[in-house]
Formats: sequence, structure tokens, C-alpha cells
Amino acid sequence: MAVKQALEGLKVLDFTWVAAGPLLTKYLADHGAQVVKVESATAIDSARPAGPYKDNIPGINRGGTFVGQNSSKYSLALDLNNPKQSEVTARLVAWADVVVEAFTPRTVERWGLGYEQLKKTRPDIVMVSCTSQGQTGPDAKQPGYGWLMNAMVGFAHLTGWPDREPSSPAAPYTDVVLPWFGVAALMAALDYRRRTGKGQHIDISHLETGLTFLRLPLLDYTANGREQTRRGNSSLNAAPHGVYRCLGDERWCAIAVHTEEEWQGFCRALGNPPWTRDPRFATLASRRENAAALDHLIEAWTQTRTPEEAMALLQSHGVAAGVVQSCQDILDKDPQLRHRGSFQRLRHSEIGECNHRGWPAHLSQTPARLRPAPCLGEHTEYVLTQVLGFSPEEFQELSQSGLFK
Repeated sequence: MAVKQALEGLKVLDFTWVAAGPLLTKYLADHGAQVVKVESATAIDSARPAGPYKDNIPGINRGGTFVGQNSSKYSLALDLNNPKQSEVTARLVAWADVVVEAFTPRTVERWGLGYEQLKKTRPDIVMVSCTSQGQTGPDAKQPGYGWLMNAMVGFAHLTGWPDREPSSPAAPYTDVVLPWFGVAALMAALDYRRRTGKGQHIDISHLETGLTFLRLPLLDYTANGREQTRRGNSSLNAAPHGVYRCLGDERWCAIAVHTEEEWQGFCRALGNPPWTRDPRFATLASRRENAAALDHLIEAWTQTRTPEEAMALLQSHGVAAGVVQSCQDILDKDPQLRHRGSFQRLRHSEIGECNHRGWPAHLSQTPARLRPAPCLGEHTEYVLTQVLGFSPEEFQELSQSGLFK
């Protein structure tokens, strides 16, 4: 008999799209919640046509962006601008424990799906609204997405080289950060409902969740009036601190030395060459001041070794070092990720076997179990007839109205 999952029995109505909201509901679905994703070809989730594509064949069901963040969900194709949508959404709301949406404020109200409207049908509903800057305030109605929020939160200002323009991080950082806060807040709200019988509306923004990861620069400005800016790979607290070219094509090793003890271990790992006794490198302050010269000498050493060899030797002497891994390294070569099941091969109904993101937190008693991401509208009939209880005749009548597209 299969072990029950942590969120088995939780019913979630998912009106999210793109990245942050879908990742939040993916976490729920992977842990057993019944998540019905409402979407439509008339206003398609922009993650669906986004690559990379399986076998380089484009298609709204073939994009890795969508597949990676929508595992274990049911897809209901429903045109929310069709006048008959309320016949279906009314039953969906009555069925759901949780509603998650990711539109600009007041958008869902036009469909009759705002929090105050939902409470009339389901007084104890818990609603999560994921927005760029929150439900209230002078900029609340300003649309946004993860790449834009990298700049607004301040990540772009701190990313890059000091003599160059700001450079956004390699990913829409807040899209990945927000879901964790959303899940934690939702679990607290569900516990509150269990104890009181009352629901609530969770208002969560990219801007504020992202700011929590800039706490040190913000504190530095608050306490010292010092505004941090781009400094490449250098650190205020370590030297050497950077990525160093190694043997091979585009192979690199990251190295960080913080303490004098680590510096002595670093010198021993390199065989104590004469330059390690140069007065320019005698203290952390002097190493930081002469970082360019130090980096040049270190790279002369790393270029004679593979990054794996450099990492293993430095680590054996108590120095923080790690291979700069490519996507191929992560998926095909990393033994730790393979052991942890960080990527799971599942059979998607259109593209066949492909990788789905696993779960980084392993629950010992109620582990996550993933199902493949859905094709657009793949479960429409199932949701209408088996979940919501529409008769086959009612389903056919609604289908003929063009509602399910």
C-alpha cells in the first residue's frame, strides 16, 4: 500500500502562469495536493511556447520551461472570458480549499474570482495572490515579471564587473524565491483555518520576497551609509575569491579563502611555491589589495589541472573549492544529484520520456511523488465529470459553447 503524501486531500485551484505561481503550486502537487490548473489557448500561459523544446521541435506542450514547473497537475482548458465560465468556476470554487492566482491586482475580480467574491461561495477559502509589488500601494497595478524584478529588487545593480553596466543574474531570481515564501505562508494559513475555521487572503510580492536576500547590503547602507555595487567575483571577506580557468575547454574551478588557516592550507595544496611568501599576500587585507596579481598566479597553477583535480586537492587541505558545472555536468555527471534523485525521468503524454525537477527537501515519512506535466486541456473532461460532477450531457453542452479552449 502506497504511503500517503503530505498534502493528500488538499484541493487547489490554480490560476497562475509563467513561473513563480506555477512553481508554488507544483510544490503542492508534487506532495499530493490535487491541483487543477486553469488555462486557455485563447490567452496561453507564456511558459508553454517557451523553449528549450524536446528534440528541438516547437510546440505548446513541448517546452521545457512549462514542463519543469507544472508536474503533477491537472490541466483544465477554460476560457475565462466566455460568459458561461461562471457555471464551471462556481463549482471549482466550491470544491477548492485553496485558490492561487498570479495576475495584476483586480484582474481576477473581473472574472468573479476575487477574494471577497470567493468568500461568498466558500467562506473558509484560502487565497494566495502572487504579484510583482503586492495588492496595495502606488505601484501595485504595475505589471512585472522575474527578469524585471531582478532590477527593481537590486540584484542587477550588484551583479557584474565594477567597470561595466549592471548585469542581471542568469535567472529570474524572484520567480524562484517567491514560491518558497508562498508555500510557508500557505501552510500557516491552512493551520490557522484548521484551528479557527477561517480562511484568509495571502498577498505576496516579488519585490518584498526578493529584498530578503539583500539584507546584508541593506544593513550595510543602514549602518554605515555605504552603498555596495558591482565587484565581479571579489569579496569583502575573502581573497583569493573567484573562478579560475582550468585544463580543458571552458573548464573552471571556484576558490574561496577566508581565514589565515585556510590560506596556509591553500599554500600547502599548491606545494608552497615561493610567491606564496610574498609580503603582498601576507594578510587578508594585503591579498585583497593585490587580488589581480594573486589571481594571475593562481590561474597559472589551475590551468595545469582539471577542475576536478584542483577541487579535490584544495578540499583535502581544508580550502573551499568547487567545479563550475555546466548543465551537462549537472544532469549527466554529478553523482550527488543522481543519488538524491534531483531529476526524475517521467513519460510525458506528447514528448515521451523527459526530465522533471525533483524535490530538494526529502520528507522521510511522506516523500514527494511526481507525475508528468500536462498537455494543454489534457484533463478537461476528467475534471468536469469526475471531479466536479457534471454529467456527460452537461459537459457536451458546455463544450459546444466553445468554453473549453
